[in-house]
Amino acid sequence: MAARWWKATGLVLVGAAMTALAMADGPPRTMPTSPPLPAAASAPADDIPFAAADAAAVSVPSSPQAWGGPRTGQEPTLSDRVVDYKIQVSLDPDKHTLKGKQQLTWRNRSDRPVRSVYLHLYLNAFRNEGSTFFSEKRNLGFDFRSDVPMKDGEWGWIDMTRVAQAGAPVSQTFVQPDNGPSTDMTVVRLDLPQAVAPGGSTTLDIDFDAQLPRVIARTGYFGSFHLIAQWFPKIGVLELPGERGATTPRWNVHEFHLHSEFYADFGSYDVTLDVPSEYRVGATGELQGTPTTANGRTRHRYVQHDVHDFAWTADKNYAEPLLGDWTGPGSPPVRIRVLYPPEFKASAAPALKATQDSLTYFSRTLGPYPYRTVTVVIPAHNATEAGGMEYPTFFTADSFEQVPALGLNALALDFVTIHEFGHGYFYGILASNEFEEPMLDEGLNEYWDQRMLREAGNRYIVAPEWLRRLGVRPHLGEFELERLGARLDDPADGTGANSWGRLSSSSYGAVYSRTATVMRDLEAQLGTPAIEKAFKDYYATWKFRHPSIADLRESLAVSTGRRDVVERVFAQQVYATRKVDDRIERFTSTEVLPLAGFQMEKGKRVDVSEAERDKRISQQREAWDKANPKAKPGSGPFPWRTTVLVRRDGAAVPQTLVVTFADGSRKTVRWEDGASWKRFVWEGPSKAVSARLDPQKLHYLDASKLDDSRTLESDGGAARRWSADFAALFQALQTFLVSL
Repeated sequence: MAARWWKATGLVLVGAAMTALAMADGPPRTMPTSPPLPAAASAPADDIPFAAADAAAVSVPSSPQAWGGPRTGQEPTLSDRVVDYKIQVSLDPDKHTLKGKQQLTWRNRSDRPVRSVYLHLYLNAFRNEGSTFFSEKRNLGFDFRSDVPMKDGEWGWIDMTRVAQAGAPVSQTFVQPDNGPSTDMTVVRLDLPQAVAPGGSTTLDIDFDAQLPRVIARTGYFGSFHLIAQWFPKIGVLELPGERGATTPRWNVHEFHLHSEFYADFGSYDVTLDVPSEYRVGATGELQGTPTTANGRTRHRYVQHDVHDFAWTADKNYAEPLLGDWTGPGSPPVRIRVLYPPEFKASAAPALKATQDSLTYFSRTLGPYPYRTVTVVIPAHNATEAGGMEYPTFFTADSFEQVPALGLNALALDFVTIHEFGHGYFYGILASNEFEEPMLDEGLNEYWDQRMLREAGNRYIVAPEWLRRLGVRPHLGEFELERLGARLDDPADGTGANSWGRLSSSSYGAVYSRTATVMRDLEAQLGTPAIEKAFKDYYATWKFRHPSIADLRESLAVSTGRRDVVERVFAQQVYATRKVDDRIERFTSTEVLPLAGFQMEKGKRVDVSEAERDKRISQQREAWDKANPKAKPGSGPFPWRTTVLVRRDGAAVPQTLVVTFADGSRKTVRWEDGASWKRFVWEGPSKAVSARLDPQKLHYLDASKLDDSRTLESDGGAARRWSADFAALFQALQTFLVSL
């Protein structure tokens, strides 16, 4: 999901989050036309447990053979395909309903018979106010993206009207694996007439009806525009020992939480879309042959292997699609298709260009793009909540009527397009668990997006025309902006926390910016070549295999050979949350003058009075000035004693302190212990003029960069150190005003 905050404040994203599950606090408003619902239950069957209701950052690395072992490229398929979906669905665009038939084939990878399987019915998150989604929104007071309200007649739902295994009916029971409200119907248990043997497969025949909601959260309709996602019954993931921290087989099938996204097995999708003939469509995968038309309706068949989701769109107002191509080493030729309403034509070409640039960057820095298509959707008016979402080979960007080359709209469209394409790698190919470990998708993707922008030389700040006429042209680097969304001064949750067990909306949103900032700091400490190699190794090892946070940690540690640094950063910022806040508390540089009192002079004890001391000081100064008429300020006949006191209110990180003296010399020291303060003292011939912590700006996690620098004489250094935070604040205000 893309950043949305820049729409209101100029930040890249600081979206929304939640803490614990909350029970519904009133009778749900179900659709009056819905058929009787299956009974509710909470206990899993087969003695196969659910993944924990508070599952989050995995600390134990997966087995080398997890998910079938690394994909070498010699296998007959890109992924170890577990599921196969064959779906035929028709859309009624006036009622915004779906009628579908689905043949779901699932393979039991475990060592035991499976008698019950679990499916996600995501659309039921929008069925009534009793869902986990709306209960968390209401009872915990959190926001979601632009927080579109639901009105009467705009609810959505999905019902499986028939489920059969080999012709025998299959019973349905709603469950709440995360102990959510009993009125939540986003997870259903199917008790099978025939158990699925170890290594065996079963096929379920499913008929389903669905009502799309008005676009509120990633899916739905507005007018003739339809973004159809999370729309079909989707089987959960049976994880095995050694996979993402599992020690026994377990069902990973979380409820649809307010801010969580998705996790599923790889497989194949063969989907036929039946829509009115005047509607254009776009979908995951490749169109098979020429669509067939009869009785005013057209059937479009799309197929895609080695993906774990399928989404599509239909709108009678789409203009003729904008087409483009891309080729790159190791990748098949890629056909790009941009769907857009005529009023947003200006957004189409920039979105196409950003997609092509993203294909080039991600395939070069991570690994080849393995698919043949990319479909980009520019949402219609009043369908903002459909924008900024990712699905395999298919994503939604943003919509602008005007996209001037140097304007904020151009930057926003460019970033959202890059971000949503990037999900195709971190969410799509690496396929991490977005419920439990959102940092592996949203966070790492944000980091890689910013690296792409940094390499391209892009800058986030583009002043509006009226400011440019005044000569105001502020600039701000990509990662400087990320600091604003990273909750540096008050981090509430480690970046490895799950999507729903968080303090607040902004704490969840910080997954994006805080992860990007953590990884940027790690890059600074390990070196850019090392981090680039490590991410290539991570991608090569874990593509099509569902890595965990522990697997990322191990890849980085092994590839870089710097386990000490990697494990320190993960312990402080991923598995826990530690503020980084080092500062210069005190900085002085004073002359070391002769002292009054008894002194030893030529072997004799002499009582030097204060008057005598002052006289001697004056005489020495006069003589030195006469001998050094062109001496620079900060020098003199007496040595200088420089003292720098540094303080720490947070996690210990390796720090560098540089002190510059009036004669141009410098002292550089390292502070690497865990002490809460440190005093550094020098005596030398010149006065100190500036002291600076973190001169290379390695620690963007530092709560404030304003207290890293102190000066005793004007040299401009401190002013420059203020620029990052001041410029960022100015940009946020500027963008907010422009967007009103």
